[in-house]
Amino acid sequence: MRTWPVYEILREAAQQWPGNDAVHDEFGTMTFRELFAEAEELKNQLTALGIKEGMGIGVMAANSRYFITGIFAAVGTGAAVMPMSPQLKKAEIDEILQEAKLHAIIDDRTAARPLDDVETIIPMKAGSFRFGFTGVEESVAFAPFVHEPAFLRFTSGTTGKSKGVIVSHQSVLDRIEGANNGLKLGPGDTVIWVLPMAYHFMVSIILYVRFGAAIAIAKDFLAKNIIEITNLHKGTMLYASPVQIRLLANDRGTELMPSLKNVISTSAGIGPDVCKAFKQRFTIDVSQAYGIIEIGLPILNYTKSDEHPEAVGYAQPGYIVDMLDENYKPLPNGHTGILGIKGPGMFDAYLLPPTLSKDVLKNGYFITADYASKADDGLIKVEGRSKSVINISGLKVFPEEVEAVLEMIPEIKRARISSSPHPLLGQIIEAEVVLNEGAEIDIEDVLTYCKKRLSAFKAPQRLKVVDSLPMTGSGKLQRH
Repeated sequence: MRTWPVYEILREAAQQWPGNDAVHDEFGTMTFRELFAEAEELKNQLTALGIKEGMGIGVMAANSRYFITGIFAAVGTGAAVMPMSPQLKKAEIDEILQEAKLHAIIDDRTAARPLDDVETIIPMKAGSFRFGFTGVEESVAFAPFVHEPAFLRFTSGTTGKSKGVIVSHQSVLDRIEGANNGLKLGPGDTVIWVLPMAYHFMVSIILYVRFGAAIAIAKDFLAKNIIEITNLHKGTMLYASPVQIRLLANDRGTELMPSLKNVISTSAGIGPDVCKAFKQRFTIDVSQAYGIIEIGLPILNYTKSDEHPEAVGYAQPGYIVDMLDENYKPLPNGHTGILGIKGPGMFDAYLLPPTLSKDVLKNGYFITADYASKADDGLIKVEGRSKSVINISGLKVFPEEVEAVLEMIPEIKRARISSSPHPLLGQIIEAEVVLNEGAEIDIEDVLTYCKKRLSAFKAPQRLKVVDSLPMTGSGKLQRH
């Protein structure tokens, strides 16, 4: 039987460290041997149901061993896998299916039922998976223009204005090897996990399995629970978003986390004041990391996190990171320019329209949406994020997607989404709407309407009716 490189990572971990702890979660502790056995059983059942090479399958589950076994089992069949958040609403799932043309979905039955059709229940040792075909014909191959596609991720978490990013088995291997050149994780490490697995799997969970690190999954991101699980399992690395770092920094207790060696903040920029407060509370620096779906984890600030907590760090070994001018030529150190990256683990293609990565790169660089600067010693600071993308609790929100939902309401003529500072979340979503002549709305009803159709982090928290919204000369909406 043909083997698949990403799945073999789990098999090899079970052979190298069979009795080592692999996962700590609400169900207890699971060794690498047990994790592989569960994934192997599920993989065989998926294969028997007809999942195979050339197909696409979604895996939707809460943060737990089931997300990990579900992803590995699905990729072990040879199908390309899309990790899916349990926060997704039915309308978002339907949009994903329309664009991605997945052949099937499995879910752990903890969230919205993703498919309406007849389903199959796949029992596990504790709990079960729900399986269903989407109706896409088997003859419709998933991304046939990519060699051995392993994963599909949409850059915003769903579709909207985002792009479907396809990463092959070989690219996954390349990017996790590249990332661990800086992270340096091994069998003696335990990673404290608080982020949504659906958005952080390819260069995180798979990397930990590859290098034998245990994963301790926090049931939520309340500070007291993160501290408790870290000390219970002697966590050595905390990988979190600025929201969790801020919550911990504001904790009023006195208990430390002495086993922690590194604390990494990712997904969005973090303020130096938060880093300083965290160090005062826990006597450990916060290191920023620059992760991106198309490449992985090319930039990390381990060495100057105390002196320059605002910096995202240095290019990891094997990566070239430059600030580029409008012609995509490197600028001298000290200049602010477009952040461009070269290196291992580059994505293979965009889904729609089918576009290979080589046709996207500029002078060999992947062009990010950020502007940054680089000091003479190579230290990189992001000077400005993309103008339209909003970061909420480390998750990206595309205003156009939320505006489209609001503008489905007959009374609303035009909508504009922006964000405002929030002491806990960092930012929250706000909406301004222009009504059609003579129309009226109930603001609470509109907010509820959005919450039913959008993931919680995307739904507006505030809404204001305005007489007009500023437009550009070409008729486009002006943003803040």
